[in-house]
Amino acid sequence: MSVALKLSADLVEMAKPHAAAEHRSIPMQIEYWARLGKAVDENPDLPLQFIKDTLLAAQEAKAGMLEPYQFGS
Repeated sequence: MSVALKLSADLVEMAKPHAAAEHRSIPMQIEYWARLGKAVDENPDLPLQFIKDTLLAAQEAKAGMLEPYQFGS
């Protein structure tokens, strides 16, 4: 579901280089920041990189990019 929001021009300008670097649209970059911020807020004891890796792993699972773990390999 899409919802129209008014965002500050400063936030949009801050998002532009990050969006370009990550090959995201500006709205998708801001959505990513919102998801990441929510995850950090809900898990204050976890390191940021762990949260980022977990969000990435969830998207990889949705895309069917999982492989069984091979013990002892």
